[in-house]
Amino acid sequence: MDSEEYYGIKILKNGTWMYNGSPITRHNLVKLFASVLKKDEAGDYWLITPYEKGRIEVEDVPFTAVELKLESSGKSQQLKFRTNLDDWVAAGRENRIRVVFDAATGEPSPYIMVRDGLEARIVRPVYYELVKIATEDEKDKGLFGVWSAGEFFGIGRAKQ
Repeated sequence: MDSEEYYGIKILKNGTWMYNGSPITRHNLVKLFASVLKKDEAGDYWLITPYEKGRIEVEDVPFTAVELKLESSGKSQQLKFRTNLDDWVAAGRENRIRVVFDAATGEPSPYIMVRDGLEARIVRPVYYELVKIATEDEKDKGLFGVWSAGEFFGIGRAKQ
């Protein structure tokens, strides 16, 4: 690699890609950048081509999950999420769903693994769709979650 620098690109929490403070409005250009996006072991994000490596800033995670498609039902159901870049990700063993709760407010921040350590934040309306189909865990009473591809993903606990 000949070059390794900061590119002036920032991905906002809402999934908007910015360049030097201005939104990148060409969807295909953002998709191209996303195709070479990597996250290193230190948690830094890079755009990597065979010739260059440039660091970018990410406020939360690089993608957002903006749509949910439900196929089948019960433990064998398949949850598929569309990202803000129009890629579809099926939740399962390789693409896990996780929810982080803010210690101060209790607000949930749900995520799904997209690829290679890169996650999408599940937007609130899609999270509410998950809540609607959630069931109580058979082993951990009070834990509610969703099934996808035979895997159970906890998304929250019942308030007592």
